[in-house]
Amino acid sequence: MSLKTPITLAYGDGIGPEIMQATLAILDAAEAPISAEVIEIGEKAYLNGFTSGIPHTAWTSLKRTKVLLKGPITTPQGGGYKSLNVTLRKTLGLFANVRPCVSFSPFVATKHPDMNLVIIRENEEGTYAGIEHRQTDEVYQCLKLVTRPGCERIIHYAFEYARKFNRKKVTCLTKDNIMKMTDGIFHQVFNEIAQEYPDIKTEHLIIDIGTALVAAQPERFEVIVTSNLYGDIISDVAAQVAGSVGLAGSSNVGNHMAMFEAIHGSAPDIAGKKLANPSGLLNAAIQMLIHINQPDTATLIENAWLKTLEEGIHTADIYSSEHSKQKANTEEFAKAVIDRLGQQPAHFKPVSYQQNIRAKIECYGAKKKTLAKKILVGVDIFLDNPRLTPEELGRTLEHIHTPLKLILITSRGLKIWPNSMIDAPYANHCSCRFQSAAQTDQLTPITHQEIIDLLQQFNRLELDVIKTENLYTFDGKLGFSLAQGQ
Repeated sequence: MSLKTPITLAYGDGIGPEIMQATLAILDAAEAPISAEVIEIGEKAYLNGFTSGIPHTAWTSLKRTKVLLKGPITTPQGGGYKSLNVTLRKTLGLFANVRPCVSFSPFVATKHPDMNLVIIRENEEGTYAGIEHRQTDEVYQCLKLVTRPGCERIIHYAFEYARKFNRKKVTCLTKDNIMKMTDGIFHQVFNEIAQEYPDIKTEHLIIDIGTALVAAQPERFEVIVTSNLYGDIISDVAAQVAGSVGLAGSSNVGNHMAMFEAIHGSAPDIAGKKLANPSGLLNAAIQMLIHINQPDTATLIENAWLKTLEEGIHTADIYSSEHSKQKANTEEFAKAVIDRLGQQPAHFKPVSYQQNIRAKIECYGAKKKTLAKKILVGVDIFLDNPRLTPEELGRTLEHIHTPLKLILITSRGLKIWPNSMIDAPYANHCSCRFQSAAQTDQLTPITHQEIIDLLQQFNRLELDVIKTENLYTFDGKLGFSLAQGQ
């Protein structure tokens, strides 16, 4: 008797229990050598006072098995509840979200029958770090934090995934024509790491045209690597273009732990009606089997699932009069897959996963580097300014006694003083930039004490400082963006 691999199991909410039962029935019939330990997470945990949706006892199981197969979760309406997925990803270090998007034409309707791509999304950084502030009565802020080690880790993972699964091309999507630093470092690291993989073709696209091409020409992509928000959006675009969000599974992978789930939600409106398609969770379970090095079972189940699709046994979400022969409920679909275990598809190419192909790829980033020479050269001081016009504020600040020079005042990145050409500038939330010199090529060091002294004068003037950002150069290069119109 082979040893069983322990996993942690969460049935989830809404349709979660139904599709999990169907998936487990197939895994059991395929004699998958796994041993499941069930935890209670999601809506019940939220309502029992766990604001992140997961009780303390569940963490113990996760840390022991290091593998989670999870049904979809319902987050209660109202404030105070944290995203369970974000909590799991960040706490467990699940930095890579992997979403295969494949078309199953003609049995699942799509305009792109040759689509077969994988989206690898950074999972922990960017705007999804969830750092937000309300700064004034009218202005809200969300910080986008990107680290070089985080970029190195996810991009290395994408190239390693491509090599392990025989993908010949990796595409990077950013918006570095606008966000030249945060998206710029992602693109820069991509170019650096690409040189380590001369056998793999590479390309970079701006995210807007990249998303359009995913929708219009998905066949041109094999592996896409991108940051958190962009990856979240294009993953759903790609899944829908492939034919159905309900078929797609995903994995969330770290160096030591992994979580597998369908990409769709808990669909409480159809819960208990046996209408749900278990395919998304089943495909996630197949990814799990590959990850825990059980490729034979993964091959057995996926071929049976493909055989079921091509024989026209479909759940309501993908049923069509042209290609479907039976409208199956959740249990009937699972039984159809079980009945075809050991068979191979005729229309689709049978899969055959090899031993040790698993996608457990350790990528730590954080290569040792020589630290850049960092010099403090100025400060941006942000104000809640409901009463002064840009001209009045500028005149007031010009009379402050300080060795620093007031360079400009901006609002939402746009210059509103001096010499602004804007007819009605928005000055209620603005940033006042002070530097050691007016010209950026003449910047010299300043001290933190000079910034403190400057802030004290703002306080005496009863100006409401809501935030400061220090301005640095790194090896002589600006570590801050210039304002539009500067």
